[in-house]
Amino acid sequence: MSLDLLSTPTATKPWDHPASYWDAMSHALADVSGPVAAISAEALRYNALDLVVRAGGVPIRVASKSVRVREVLDAVLALPGYRGILAFTLPEALWLAETMDDIVLGYPTADRAAIAALAADEAAATRITLMVDDLAQLDLVDAVAAPGARPEIRVAIDADASWRAPALGHIGVLRSPVHEAAEVAALARSIAARPGFRLVGLMMYEAQIAGQGDATGSGDAVIRWMQRRSAAELLDRRGAIVASLRDIAPLEFVNGGGTGSLELTASDQAVTEVTAGSGLLAGHLFDGYRAFHPAPAAAFALEVVRKPAPDVATVLGGGWIASGPALESRQPRAVWPTGLRMAPREGAGEVQTPLRGDAARGLRVGDRVWFRHSKSGELAERVDRYHLVDGDARAGEVATYRGEGKAFL
Repeated sequence: MSLDLLSTPTATKPWDHPASYWDAMSHALADVSGPVAAISAEALRYNALDLVVRAGGVPIRVASKSVRVREVLDAVLALPGYRGILAFTLPEALWLAETMDDIVLGYPTADRAAIAALAADEAAATRITLMVDDLAQLDLVDAVAAPGARPEIRVAIDADASWRAPALGHIGVLRSPVHEAAEVAALARSIAARPGFRLVGLMMYEAQIAGQGDATGSGDAVIRWMQRRSAAELLDRRGAIVASLRDIAPLEFVNGGGTGSLELTASDQAVTEVTAGSGLLAGHLFDGYRAFHPAPAAAFALEVVRKPAPDVATVLGGGWIASGPALESRQPRAVWPTGLRMAPREGAGEVQTPLRGDAARGLRVGDRVWFRHSKSGELAERVDRYHLVDGDARAGEVATYRGEGKAFL
């Protein structure tokens, strides 16, 4: 089926009533065997439209790594307020460029075969923008295909958006080596002077704000203090960087933010577009934010296969761990029935996951337990399709990248 997100959203929020929401999901997929991954069409529609509201009229570029389903990407991009893809590998970007025409690579690439394919495809070269933060990345492109033997390559600079806090040091992820306006401008001048490249954009991702929940527990006050200070510093520095770059090259876009910082980033007058993706399917990492409350659009269900004790139900599989530090927050979370918890010494296992709690007493062999993945896109690497659910009815299915025979990273 074709996934339609343009229809009128429901006035209610069925996910606010977990018993009926998860029971409806179970009913819709009662005749589907084995581990099953599902997307609620109404929850996805709500999330997609809520992101548009939060962006306040600033166009949203969709982060494909947080989705990894082409039909979902197409459906979201059909909505007013969305424009373009932020891809995560160059092979993925080349694949998407067969049908899409505005793709920015979110990370630098050293994939020589993919660079050669880009250099040999004039149409793809007009549709894809590479991300760079070091002249060595341009050297690699030139080593694969000399400037006179290939189309002009579009590039954008990834400037470090982390906060270099007094006394505390580096706050944020370790990304780009260019941080200050003078450093970014020097890199831009070098790019502009090189044949075969065209500087078209700037990206600055403030992970310490967008990717850090501020309603997760006892440390929230410190996190909010850090985010306020970081946001104020970034507002000044990003403005200075953009001003310096506009004297060097005509920028087509200035990209920033993520699902967790849409309001803040969109309010920055230097930014022309924001990025979001995780908020569409809403992994449980995004439950810990004050500013927004996404609907649990994607989930997966595993079947109970044994009962080691009256208060223990063991499901088959479950070890679908998210990337990042090995913390509890990266494990899938059992959400229905409520009250289930994993065994501390086993956690989510490769072939089985024991679940304890009073709710386990009511589970029998063959019953389903619903889980939410920690990160939104990584669940798609475990399944070849999502089943679409609309209310309590199965409404079709959509293939993941894996289901289309693709595994990019």
